[in-house]
Amino acid sequence: MSAVFKINYVIFTGIISVLFILSGENLSRSKYKYVGVNTCIGACHKSEEQGNQFSIWQNSAHSKAFLTLQTERADSIAKAKGYETRAAETPQCVKCHVLGKDIDESELKGSFDKAQGVQCESCHGPGSEYRKLSVMKDKGRAVEKGLIIHTEKEKFCIHCHNEESPTYFEFNYEPMWEIIAHYKPKEK
Repeated sequence: MSAVFKINYVIFTGIISVLFILSGENLSRSKYKYVGVNTCIGACHKSEEQGNQFSIWQNSAHSKAFLTLQTERADSIAKAKGYETRAAETPQCVKCHVLGKDIDESELKGSFDKAQGVQCESCHGPGSEYRKLSVMKDKGRAVEKGLIIHTEKEKFCIHCHNEESPTYFEFNYEPMWEIIAHYKPKEK
């Protein structure tokens, strides 16, 4: 091998190694985490000025969704579906009673509490990077940091509210949305 080839090879592999390391670091830094409803609420989403989002959620079935899995009825439904674990431990049940997706424990911060059911981040995405007031004041920046603002809400809702659920009832989006709608007063 020529000396020039060896030098070029070393430079090339060095560049590839640096890019690989940097891309891995960027991936781990860009991995958003679920922080839980208590982090979202703080002083921000419970005031009348903000639309009382917390009380709307707290008084909804969403806030109690995981608790419903901790009942004898839920366990009997899970057993009838052929699952050998309790409903609150069955991924096929938990996915819609917490986040609306399969739970990857590495995506959850210590502040995230599954017992709080279908929370803010279930719909709006993991909030570790957009939760700060300085970010949330700029909607575009919040979206860049992982905030999801649904334009097709009904389509999103039927990921869980569908006939795959053993307790399914006809899902009429409009009246159901009105129960949990949580606009800021000026957004109505």
